[in-house]
Amino acid sequence: MIVCRCSIALTLVFAAGAWCQDAAKEKKILEGKWVPLQAELAGQKLPEAQLKALSLDIADGAYTVKVGDVVDKGTLKIDPAAKPKAMDIIGTDGPNKGKTFLAIYELKGDTLRICYDLAGKARPTEFFTSKDRPFFLAIYQRAKS
Repeated sequence: MIVCRCSIALTLVFAAGAWCQDAAKEKKILEGKWVPLQAELAGQKLPEAQLKALSLDIADGAYTVKVGDVVDKGTLKIDPAAKPKAMDIIGTDGPNKGKTFLAIYELKGDTLRICYDLAGKARPTEFFTSKDRPFFLAIYQRAKS
């Protein structure tokens, strides 16, 4: 019985260690400057002018979003093992200071999709917005250096 408990405990420790390594690796892959290809809020596409004014930088577990002259900064917590992958966006400076947004994300090559609830109440379960699902969905392309 004790051997069984020890082996379960060791399995959990190794699984947690693997998860931490995966999260660290994923955070590293997310780092860089991202430019939006398209975005929508509550089912409405953002105009091209708004897209051109938007940028996202991710580095060292932190983000900086610029919308024109407005700068929003914070931290990111990710769970790449979740289905879909989960992200908590925590504002530390700027208009979203003190707010937490629950999000999902998908990273395919140099394309990053993020869908989050601006109200901070519920994590989306799919990459979809509508009047009835007032989420923000953005599709970013990694900027060329």
